[in-house]
Amino acid sequence: MLQSRALVIALILLLSTTLPEVQSKSIFEKDCRELLAIPETIASYFYEAVNKVSPKVSQFLLDTVQSPTVIAARERIAKEATKVSIMFEHLIEKIKNVWYKRVLGY
Repeated sequence: MLQSRALVIALILLLSTTLPEVQSKSIFEKDCRELLAIPETIASYFYEAVNKVSPKVSQFLLDTVQSPTVIAARERIAKEATKVSIMFEHLIEKIKNVWYKRVLGY
């Protein structure tokens, strides 16, 4: 009985140190530009997976991604995503101001 209690306490302490809530961010504190890296990360994982299966197909994908048309499209999407991200940041600031002034009364 004492050993199981000690095991439970050790497990709780282990989980509390490995999953701290201090590092979590709310949507208001998160940098929206971090979200722009998600498609690049997904494409990288996809390329690595295809490269393990078929190097010829992965080389074709690499050549396709490096073509001028795709590069121009990616730059355009990044530019527009940056604009949307900035607009979203302004919207979040306005929501925070309304929340603090109207709801909380600061």
